[in-house]
Amino acid sequence: MAKNNKLKVQEIEISLTKVNSEDYICLTDMIKAKDGDFFVSDWLRNANTLDYIYAWESLNNPNFNYGEFAIIRNGAGSNSHKVSVKDLIEKANCIGIIAKTGRYGGTYAHTDIAFNFGMWISPIFQLYIVKEYQRLKEIETNQYGLEWNVKRILSKANYQIHTDAVKNYIIPDLTYTQKKEWVYAEEADLLNIVLFGCTAKQWREANPQRVLNGENIRDMASINDLAILTNLESMNASLIKSRISKKERFRILLDMVKDQREILSKTDYLKNIKKISNSIFVDQKKENLHLSDFDQKLKKGLGFDPNSEK
Repeated sequence: MAKNNKLKVQEIEISLTKVNSEDYICLTDMIKAKDGDFFVSDWLRNANTLDYIYAWESLNNPNFNYGEFAIIRNGAGSNSHKVSVKDLIEKANCIGIIAKTGRYGGTYAHTDIAFNFGMWISPIFQLYIVKEYQRLKEIETNQYGLEWNVKRILSKANYQIHTDAVKNYIIPDLTYTQKKEWVYAEEADLLNIVLFGCTAKQWREANPQRVLNGENIRDMASINDLAILTNLESMNASLIKSRISKKERFRILLDMVKDQREILSKTDYLKNIKKISNSIFVDQKKENLHLSDFDQKLKKGLGFDPNSEK
């Protein structure tokens, strides 16, 4: 979801923002749907509201100040009692509700709490805002899903270009003792090491449950990585046709990954969208794969002599 997106509910535009990768909805915008002069502080005076916030913070906030919140809660319901967002944040260390300044300023709350606020405004309004939020999330999911599939299809298309280059320019030079299928696997793993920092076999050994689910190392790639992979396959095919040695191809492709990652990381529509966390790629940071590791990595992972010309 965009950093500052909007929902439109009953002709009211309601801002959303991201806080630590979670969606927060603007309560200041939402209250426009309630007839009369009401403020977020009126909702916060309600004992049921404070009980709900207490429950949410208890489940989601390891640094929640229970004692200070209890002091705030004790005065709930009385006409003279005032509860401010500032008190909740500064005294009770709440994280489910925040105050923002600037262009998109106002009081924001985590979607869980915002939906509770919507019920206070009116049940029908709460249902509308939940439905509109779900619609927006579906659009977001479909957009990324479509982009994911396009990248996956492109990767498969370029894989054919890659394997044809191996078949036409490497296989004919093999001796009778060399197995053709090993060469295809080695060339695929050359790209895996350059892009993911490990071979397909190493990934399978580190992720046995994923393997049982029918997944492979490339299924786990981010959209950015799939975009780079399509370029790697095409580039490696061209380098193979030009009779560039495997060692030199490794260096060229590694530089290519480094450059393209830097560019794509700045492009919002290709932000790294991981299906799971980075830990699936074995316990090794991809950015730590330096040229000085070339001999060790490729000798161990690909099974060829890095000093050879092929």
